[in-house]
Amino acid sequence: MRTREGTLEGGRIGIDDAAVIARVRGGEPEAYAELVRAHTGIALRAAVAFGAGAEAEDVVQAAFFKAYLSLGRFRDGAAFRPWLLRIVANETRNTMRSAGRLRAATGREAALLGPGPAVPESADPAVAALARERRRQLLTALEALNEDQRRVVTYRYLLEMDEAETAQALGWPRGTVKSRLNRGLRKLERVLPGLWEGGE
Repeated sequence: MRTREGTLEGGRIGIDDAAVIARVRGGEPEAYAELVRAHTGIALRAAVAFGAGAEAEDVVQAAFFKAYLSLGRFRDGAAFRPWLLRIVANETRNTMRSAGRLRAATGREAALLGPGPAVPESADPAVAALARERRRQLLTALEALNEDQRRVVTYRYLLEMDEAETAQALGWPRGTVKSRLNRGLRKLERVLPGLWEGGE
């Protein structure tokens, strides 16, 4: 999804990714820093969600470096964010393999549950505790899904990508995204009844 500089994209200021990529390809490599600044937040969330844990920052740095080296093969007209997140997911998978699944899973839970946002003094501590417990339950429930279901649910709901971006990031047809997402959500509902009721 391309945006013009200064326009809102999902509540945040966006840049024209295609224009920045054209500048980099045209001999202005320092322009790549604009893409890094614009997409670091979502890339870190993706790395954590896919299991990089405490190594998320290293994974993201490696992913941005690989993306930079691959810009010559980036398809004109494609959306940069899903392409980048696909690289982040692959880099995370490689990190998990080399570091071991148990350590990565523990790091992911710690990073996602972490200290979390500050709770206002006026907030009911019981409500805050319930929200933390629901996040913990969701992470546990995600482990019950197969890898494809976990990935599609993560892209659509944890990373808040639309269906087209999810399809591009996963390299799947949109129909496959819909069917695997549907199966994943049904399985989550069986594992964790009432998951979608009430929100956090």
